[in-house]
Amino acid sequence: MVNLLVAAALAAASPANAAPATPVDQPAMFVVHDADTTVYIFGTFHALDGRSQWLGDRVRNAFEQSDELVLETLVPEGPLPGQFKPAPLSAPSVTPSASFLATTRLAINAGKAQGMQVGNGADMVLRHIAEAEGKPVEGLETLQLQIDMFNHLPGNASAAPQPRAGQPVETAAANGLTKVMGDMQSAWKRGDQSVFVHMLDQLRQASPDTYRMMFTERNGRWADWIRARMQAPGTVFVAVGAGHLAGPDSLLVQLAERGIPSQRVN
Repeated sequence: MVNLLVAAALAAASPANAAPATPVDQPAMFVVHDADTTVYIFGTFHALDGRSQWLGDRVRNAFEQSDELVLETLVPEGPLPGQFKPAPLSAPSVTPSASFLATTRLAINAGKAQGMQVGNGADMVLRHIAEAEGKPVEGLETLQLQIDMFNHLPGNASAAPQPRAGQPVETAAANGLTKVMGDMQSAWKRGDQSVFVHMLDQLRQASPDTYRMMFTERNGRWADWIRARMQAPGTVFVAVGAGHLAGPDSLLVQLAERGIPSQRVN
């Protein structure tokens, strides 16, 4: 969920109007294919309240037809192995900014206030189902790569909502983020990409380097991975954060730029 926390904080400062919720959960899913290869691309929400009925017929059928599950990364469910070493906090060039860490804590707390838990997140649910079925699971990038990226984010990587007159800053930020996290979850359930486009635009304007590192560059690497995977036959279910499927630099746009058009199927 961290790769959308900064964008969520910025959206809290300039919120978009949320569309009315619909009774059926239909998170966005796309497909790319050629003569002998099919890749489903499902936009996930990394922490959910557990009340969503998102694993509907289309998503489940696509998942069950797939030979393997591919996530952003495989996060250990226990203590981190010794080879995963965050950069020393004493190194000024790689120390995460205090504002980024504060935003991350606020966003996590805001998600908890909405009843959201990583254990209920779409990524974790799909992973557990795949493991129970004996389906191979792999990651598009290593955990160490993600740790290094977060350690190198620019110092202006986050922005907190502005408090109303007389309201404590911490309270204002928490209230704003709680609303945004709720709006994000509702938008994800509807398959509404516009909320994510808005947040990404806020992030791009506030910190172009952060946007480039967290979204543009990663989406490009993942598009290259899918292009390479399509050289081998089979069916693959790729599940990445919904924010990576929205906006002008999305994974889908970058696939199209590589001559691989996608089609929405949910």
